[in-house]
Amino acid sequence: MLGEIRGLNEECGVFGIWGHPDSAHISYYGLHALQHRGQEGAGIVVTDGDALRAVKGEGLVNDVFNEEKLKSAKGNAAIAHVRYTTAGGGGIENVQPLLFRSSTGSMAIAHNGNLVNANHLKQHLERSGNIFNSTSDTEVVVHLIKKSKKPGLRAQVKEALSLLKGAFSILLITKDCMMIARDRNGLRPLSIGKLGDAWVVASETCAFDLIGAEYVRDVEPGELLVITNNGMEEDRFAEKEKRAMCAMEYVYFARPDSNVDEINIHMARKRMGKRLAQECKGIEADVVTGVPDSSISAAIGFAEEAGIPYELGLIKHKYTGRTFIQPTQELRERGVKMKLSPVVQVVKGKRVVMVDDSIVRGTTSRRIVTMLKEAGATEVHVVISSPPMKNPCFYGIDISSSEELIASSKKVEEIRDAIGADSLTFLSDEGLVDSISRPFDDENGGLCMACFTGNYPTEIYPDTVLPHEKELVK
Repeated sequence: MLGEIRGLNEECGVFGIWGHPDSAHISYYGLHALQHRGQEGAGIVVTDGDALRAVKGEGLVNDVFNEEKLKSAKGNAAIAHVRYTTAGGGGIENVQPLLFRSSTGSMAIAHNGNLVNANHLKQHLERSGNIFNSTSDTEVVVHLIKKSKKPGLRAQVKEALSLLKGAFSILLITKDCMMIARDRNGLRPLSIGKLGDAWVVASETCAFDLIGAEYVRDVEPGELLVITNNGMEEDRFAEKEKRAMCAMEYVYFARPDSNVDEINIHMARKRMGKRLAQECKGIEADVVTGVPDSSISAAIGFAEEAGIPYELGLIKHKYTGRTFIQPTQELRERGVKMKLSPVVQVVKGKRVVMVDDSIVRGTTSRRIVTMLKEAGATEVHVVISSPPMKNPCFYGIDISSSEELIASSKKVEEIRDAIGADSLTFLSDEGLVDSISRPFDDENGGLCMACFTGNYPTEIYPDTVLPHEKELVK
């Protein structure tokens, strides 16, 4: 659970496969592995070499697909998507992959991320006569491709991608090929693998593990890969710029068994916990517990470094969705009680260190602290395995206003008082960067730390931000 990201939501996950006779079923399993990245909708588009066919719907992967639907989606290649609503909105018309048919051929597209210049491009396209069927910024990409006068699809795609600003991992499929692209800053993860002779691509490597595929490498920022029956060709639509992988992928979004830039997420989070224990020495406590699930790794690291026993003090109820992904605040708040229960025998009469991965609004942290104290904890010390989140994100995490962030207006001691904790410690910026230990010499190890520092790696367009946030783009 992302400690206080109630309304700060991830931007979806993509999966693709080329050269496998059972592509729909393989994609189904790939989406299962990526379900944590979006729960509002799922879709698969397959090609049999002659035509494209889509199967998609709103809800969880298990709700959308059944054996009958998967059997009807026959083909040797597919792209797939799990969605959380960021740009645009809900509704079946926004569930991806988006499929487009025209006299020059059909194509489908799946997108993970958020385009900061989507509104700017859409307004330009509409003035040129383009009509949009969805409110998703992903549709902008297809209109740009069709508008291009370049000779050949690859050149058209390259021109369209070169106009995009922001975060994107894009899969595009036609009856003849699959194209794979990652934004020039590498803001979102995207990896390539092999399943026998078939090529596979996914937002996270945990999808490869589930289907038995072998990891080959990450897609490079600014890279365009073209896969056909003749193999994979490497190309570029832009030179890579300042590397800026989203730090929150390591803190929360990615599954602990995934590797991002060949760094294991569990081990990175464990190092965050160890560094936290080093930065907040002086806490006297009897037990350490983590807020399930994503904070468990950091809690284990904290306990090992601090020499305080780790215990399962909070239990996550099975069969409940990720609380923060619920689309309204009322449902998110109700979901907290449905999701977590304290283990009274573990916390009663104890001084508890509660490890969580972030605080956004503060409301859920307050409820968990209250829950632990009602269960008999004598003290609750909250430690957070990321820095204070003070700034909105425009790259696919659905916090577009600093007003939603308690740390933007309150100091640490004021936040501590608001959540009712006996102490509150955040991981330092340097501690987070050092814990992730990315193998890049770029600033901050090639991480995007904008939600913590306010330093955005790309231009932010004025029509992207809310009116009261205009100072961010000056």
